[in-house]
Amino acid sequence: MQASDLHIMAGVPAAFRVTGEIILADEDSFSAEQVTAMAYSLITDSQRLKFEQDWELCLSVKHPRVGRIRVTLYRRNGVVEMCFRFCGESISTRQDLGLPAKLDDLVRRPNGLVLIVGSTGAGKTTTLNYLVDLINSERRCKILTLEDPIEFVHENRRAIIVQQEVLTDVRSFNRALIHALRQDPDVIVVGEIRDHEAIATALTAAETGHLVLATMHSPGVSHALERIIGVFEGAAQRQVILQLANTLQGIIAQELLPSVDRLRRVLGYELLVANHAIRTVIRQNELHHLYNVMQTSQRDGMVLMDNCLHDLYARAQISYDTAVSRARHPDRFKLSDAAA
Repeated sequence: MQASDLHIMAGVPAAFRVTGEIILADEDSFSAEQVTAMAYSLITDSQRLKFEQDWELCLSVKHPRVGRIRVTLYRRNGVVEMCFRFCGESISTRQDLGLPAKLDDLVRRPNGLVLIVGSTGAGKTTTLNYLVDLINSERRCKILTLEDPIEFVHENRRAIIVQQEVLTDVRSFNRALIHALRQDPDVIVVGEIRDHEAIATALTAAETGHLVLATMHSPGVSHALERIIGVFEGAAQRQVILQLANTLQGIIAQELLPSVDRLRRVLGYELLVANHAIRTVIRQNELHHLYNVMQTSQRDGMVLMDNCLHDLYARAQISYDTAVSRARHPDRFKLSDAAA
């Protein structure tokens, strides 16, 4: 079925996510006892203790037919349930993923911060692994990844790669990120930056000569910058603004959209490249000017989401309704289409 996810829940049949939509299997429903038995058969005693304490758990397993799978356990009405994300065993090309060529240039830089942002299921981890593979194929360096959990295992090519999994190799993202600076890495990959401590450490790492790649839950480029700056106050906020202005290389914000034939999903994105004008906007904390600067800096490789959506629509990859529903400025989008 080419499903990206599988949901095992009490009271309903198996549910698959196919091209973004949930489809129920034509099978019997699972009982709470069946789901609990399946869940506990996948985890170790220590993982079971953690799940019973925290009521949530994320891990990865290897399946002989479909490869690596990310498993998330959670509770609903006191009953254990599961969500599986199929990670695959190969990395797609940039062209297959629909990513811009400018993104490759950003990770070829020796240092700085590159962010991949988007909602859950927007393909952030897929993009992150593509970029790691690109660096691995081109640079003689050491890449250190911090993941929760590991979704794709990279083999050493030109680079050497150390992949560390939270709760298997390290106790937390934050502690591991601080310790990572002592392991002589050239590139640090953070599965997700979630709070002010992780943000501060990632910025410090980028400032001290490392290339840092990270993902973040955020709907767009401007929201990502606002979130980074907004978690700090006073003098700490001013320091983070200056670090961000000096170290940021770029941000790509992603959305996966249904294709016209609804048989696959198409990547929509906006791309910010940290040129002089962008750094000035960040340094002066005038993020309300960001849209206009990106609009006038397209020659530097910047792409606005609305422009990307219009291009996908013009190439008949997505429908007009999909484009308008995902546009940052739907009224402007409609006007530009009417003019065309």
